[in-house]
Amino acid sequence: MASSVHHLLFLIINLLIIPTTLLSQSIIQMPPKRHRITDDNLYCDSWRFSVETNDAGTWTSIPSRCVAFVQDYMTGDRYLSDSAAVANYSLSFARGVQIGGDGKDAWVFDIDETLLSNFPYYQAHGFGSETFDEASFDEWVDLAKAPALPASLKLYKELQELGFKIFLLTGRSEHQRNATAKNLLYARYNNWERLLLRGPSDQGTTATVYKSEKRSDLINEGYRIHGSSGDQWSDLLGFAVAQRSFKLPNPMYYIA
Repeated sequence: MASSVHHLLFLIINLLIIPTTLLSQSIIQMPPKRHRITDDNLYCDSWRFSVETNDAGTWTSIPSRCVAFVQDYMTGDRYLSDSAAVANYSLSFARGVQIGGDGKDAWVFDIDETLLSNFPYYQAHGFGSETFDEASFDEWVDLAKAPALPASLKLYKELQELGFKIFLLTGRSEHQRNATAKNLLYARYNNWERLLLRGPSDQGTTATVYKSEKRSDLINEGYRIHGSSGDQWSDLLGFAVAQRSFKLPNPMYYIA
């Protein structure tokens, strides 16, 4: 009898202990005295992750401790590699689309940091750490010398070969149409279906609303927007969204 009681007590004690043990094993154990990430590289990599996944929401500038990190990211291999990965996933999706043959299968591209890289401008302006100056950026746009993002150019050409109609939807203003078209041709983009820029009635509208309205107009014309590519969440979110949206990397600035 005593043996049975001891056996029962042993089982009860184990049942009480096991859940606690399993619980402790199921949670990552952090160093007890580590209250702050002092490694800037680690901190900034986590910050960039939060920015790209839109967990950070609205943000106005690069954290001061991350300027060197963003510079290294933009000038090194990681930026081009990340851009290529997005392009590859985009193309993989596009190849699975059944093209209707009626000229209504569409793909929408943003321009800045999506098709064209303003890297030379931001390299001269702290990689986005300086307060944005619209006048100096407009001067850069007028030069029409922004290079193509290699992976985006490749994707653009392959989408055309697959039969997609390409629409370019940018936050640039209508008065920049000639410079923008000239720059696109300089960067070897051509044969787009339509270049959409902000007109007078679009000024003051957030990018999300403005781009949603333009996509809605295309859908009302009978276009099927299968894919959309942009470096900002405001290029992709809202209403009249594409079947699949693809976010390119950009840790330099945020547009609502």
